[in-house]
Amino acid sequence: MENQFTLNQKRALAVVTVLAVLLGAYFLRSFFVLIVMAGVGAYLFTPLYERIQRRFGTGLAAALTLLVAVLMVIIPISLVVFLGIVQITQMVDTVSTWIAQTDVSTLGDRALQLINSLLDRLPFLNVQVSADSLRDTVVKVSQHIGEWLLGVLQGAVGGMVGAITSSIIFLYVFISLLVNKDEVATLIRRLNPLGEEITDLYLAKTAAMVKGTVKGQFVIAICQGVAGAISIYIAGFHEGFFVFAILLTALSVIPLGGGIVTIPFGIGMMFFGNTFGGIFVVVFHLLVVTNIDNVLRPWLVPKAARLDPALMLLAVFAGISMFGFFGLVIGPVLMIIIVTTVSVYLAVYKGVELETDEPQPPRKKLWSRFRTAADKTAQDETAPATEPATPPSAGS
Repeated sequence: MENQFTLNQKRALAVVTVLAVLLGAYFLRSFFVLIVMAGVGAYLFTPLYERIQRRFGTGLAAALTLLVAVLMVIIPISLVVFLGIVQITQMVDTVSTWIAQTDVSTLGDRALQLINSLLDRLPFLNVQVSADSLRDTVVKVSQHIGEWLLGVLQGAVGGMVGAITSSIIFLYVFISLLVNKDEVATLIRRLNPLGEEITDLYLAKTAAMVKGTVKGQFVIAICQGVAGAISIYIAGFHEGFFVFAILLTALSVIPLGGGIVTIPFGIGMMFFGNTFGGIFVVVFHLLVVTNIDNVLRPWLVPKAARLDPALMLLAVFAGISMFGFFGLVIGPVLMIIIVTTVSVYLAVYKGVELETDEPQPPRKKLWSRFRTAADKTAQDETAPATEPATPPSAGS
């Protein structure tokens, strides 16, 4: 069929194909985030699907994989949201009593004196800060924050009709991409005019970013968020453990980290009399929470998924502003595609060497190392001793 078209007809067909793809993207724009997240989920659960498919059929393997995905994602998130709603309600009711029963320490008196002395130096401003006004402000701010968080969580639970419709579409797209992943990858390779080699580079970079963001960054963020919440709980603030865990985990996903909450919170605890607890929260964040990223990132985040911190920060916030919560994943993926495109351009037109991250050999598990060493030792013990070769005679 290729020889039946003239050059002009081929060009016209290419233009029509591009317009058709753009029309399809515009037609499905309302479900863009849903399709992308279904693709991310299908990619992450592909190893499990292939393992089950070796023993069972395609249909049963897809159903079991979907069941495992639901159990691993929806149930923990629903439980955390429910516990967060309960603790937000309790925290809003008890924060006023907690602050009212706390005396301002000597450190707090000195801080108030410093603030008032600075305010006195400002012209045309007659404002004095007292312990009572500060308490009232903290109470009002905490109540507004608690009510806002409660509304956000309740709004996430609401909208059952839209949630059910989106869930059904997500399940169909998830199963389709899971079963037809090879066909989809082949179609992308054939449609890309840059060639299959460059397409494989894009797919590898995108896959590495998805794996690094979801498997790596989210796991690190959960560890950091839970560690920060534990430090606040140990320091003496026993209200809202799950609220702090959710908030600090969300902040730990972005490069700013949960320190923008835990450090001011620790200083506030020192200001209201719990000096040891406040110092513990600040020191624990600086020494433990920040080093969790340094320890886990080399193991969980592939090298191909590591962006410059400034680009990562811009990608996360730009993704959140465009796609909401799911922008945490979509934003970095779009940024790695942009960076890869620039790299390909520099390699083709400027002769810059294109960096391709070769896959590292899989690490052997500790048990496998012991087993290999034991098998080698056993082979050495059972191997027959070889007789030393006799030197050749003088006459030979």
